[in-house]
Amino acid sequence: MTDLEGILQRLDCLESHQSIRTLATAYAIACDEHDIPRLADLFSENAVFCSPNGAMVSTGRDAIRDMFSVILKTRGPGFHWTHDVHATIDPYNVDRATGLVYSHAETTPNGVASLAAMKYKDSYVREDGVWRFSRREINFFYYVPVTKYNEGLNQTDRVFIEGTWHAADFPESLASWQRFASEDAL
Repeated sequence: MTDLEGILQRLDCLESHQSIRTLATAYAIACDEHDIPRLADLFSENAVFCSPNGAMVSTGRDAIRDMFSVILKTRGPGFHWTHDVHATIDPYNVDRATGLVYSHAETTPNGVASLAAMKYKDSYVREDGVWRFSRREINFFYYVPVTKYNEGLNQTDRVFIEGTWHAADFPESLASWQRFASEDAL
């Protein structure tokens, strides 16, 4: 490999990382603005959107668009923001990447002011020079009405949906968390 080829590869990697960060932010903005066409265009044609609890599962851009159309009809104003975006470009195919995105949201499902903390486990694909989600899995640390924030964060069932507490998707399910919990405390 020549010096120029190496520089071009590193430049492509840097640009890809920035594009993926921009993609994660565009998702948050599209959700907040209820911009369904923009939101759908962030996903590849055969993308998957899912959640570990099965509450949100759709395959294909059209199905994802339809799912968000239904979900966002129950939402009033909301505000999502992304924090850390960690992406790894596939060394064998520079048009594919995986990532982890940490985020928070203030939402109003069915008029109830709520707070959420989540992380997305993502797969990305670059199609015609544009990075899109090929898979997005939403995992909740908590999702609670504002009035139940104190109560919710002190239990393992930290996701409050339609009057019922559900187990959070993490951290208790993580192998590292389980290992740590089983070790003798120092």
